[in-house]
Formats: sequence, structure tokens, C-alpha cells
Amino acid sequence: MDRREIAALLAYIGRLDPRTIRTDQGEARDQLAQWHELLGDVPIATPHGWDARVAARQHIRTSPYQILPADVVRPWESYRRDRLARHSDPTPSADPDDQAAWTAELVGTRRAVAAGTEQPAQARAITSSQEGINPRLQARLDQIGSCIPPAARTALAPFRPARAAREAAVAQGLPDALSVRCEWCLAPVGEPCRRRRIGPNDGVRAVTPRATPHPGRLDLAAAQQAQRTEQAQQPALA
Repeated sequence: MDRREIAALLAYIGRLDPRTIRTDQGEARDQLAQWHELLGDVPIATPHGWDARVAARQHIRTSPYQILPADVVRPWESYRRDRLARHSDPTPSADPDDQAAWTAELVGTRRAVAAGTEQPAQARAITSSQEGINPRLQARLDQIGSCIPPAARTALAPFRPARAAREAAVAQGLPDALSVRCEWCLAPVGEPCRRRRIGPNDGVRAVTPRATPHPGRLDLAAAQQAQRTEQAQQPALA
């Protein structure tokens, strides 16, 4: 805000709270200089939601204390932080090999967002919902059946044996052991069974995941699968 905008803001505040009015010319001049020094980098208003008069009016409405410049600066800093928190840097249009231009465009965009002259650029999740999903992405998912390509899944199998064993069992039509809770090691649904290492004093020294589920967990999954199959066939038989 320049000095004229500060004067207009002080006049507006004086109408709402007469305690801020300075009748002495010297005091009014000092007040104007003080507010301009502290609010010189705060805009009077922006195209996207900020207005210093609204911040001042809110303080006067909710606080019994006389307004100070900090009572306008604090909402402004909150406004800036909120906008930057919702901003995701878009890819600059500058040449990536020109590091100075690339950085300058990023910094300029952030400053414009923080200053309220541009709206935050929010990244969109490509699979956040079924509405508006990219047709090319949907066609690719329909083709491979998963967001992980088969070649990548095969390469990852040695590093996650429990997941690989589960996928192989489901592909063969066998029951999914991880769909039930293991009554032996108490592993919850979706997590692999655990192997406990017992120390000399009968205390548990370590717990490591098993590549294969405990037999009891597999039997329980098979029983539940058979029960679901039987229940699905009953309406057809009736």
C-alpha cells in the first residue's frame, strides 16, 4: 500500500473505531508514517480474495482491543501461506537448459500466487475418480489390467515374495490367504504372515514377514471362499 491507500484504510478504520482517530496533525502524520512503514508490502486488495479492509473490520468486530498494523499483517501472512500450500509448480515454458530463465519463471509464478494476483496451480490426480479420467490412461489400464505393467511386476517379484505368492494364487483360482486374519501370528487382513524369532530367554527377538502364509490361514481362506461360492449358488438352485 502507498501512503494514499494507508490514509484511506485509516479513514475507514476510524469510522468503525473512533479510538484510532488522531485529531492532532503531528500525531496523524506519525500514525500514517508508522502504518506505511509496517504495511508498505501489504496490498490494499487483490483480485483473489484479499482485502485489508475486511481484515481490519473482522478484528474490530471480534476484538475489544484497538487495532494495530500487526492485526492486518497476520491475516495477510496467513493468506499467503494458504495460497502457497495449495500451489503446485507448473512446468515453466522457459528452456530447461536455461537454468536462470527456468528458475526465474518458477519464482515469478510463486510470487504472483503469494501476492494474490494469480490463482494457485493445483496438481490433479490422474486416477482420483472415474469422472474425467484420461481416455488414453483408461485404455492403457484396460489393456494391462493394472497400473503396474506385467514386465515391471515380474521384475519386482523377488523383492516382494509375499505379494508375488498372493498374486500367483489368485491367478490360479486358489483362495486369497491375505483376505482373512491369521489366527496363528495375528497378522491383519492384507498383511503377510509373520515369523517370530525367539531368544534364549524365550523373548521375541525379531519379527520378519513370511513369503508364504501359515497353513491355518490358508485353510480359513479356503473355507470362506467355499462358503461364499455355496451362498452364490443357492439362488440359482432355488
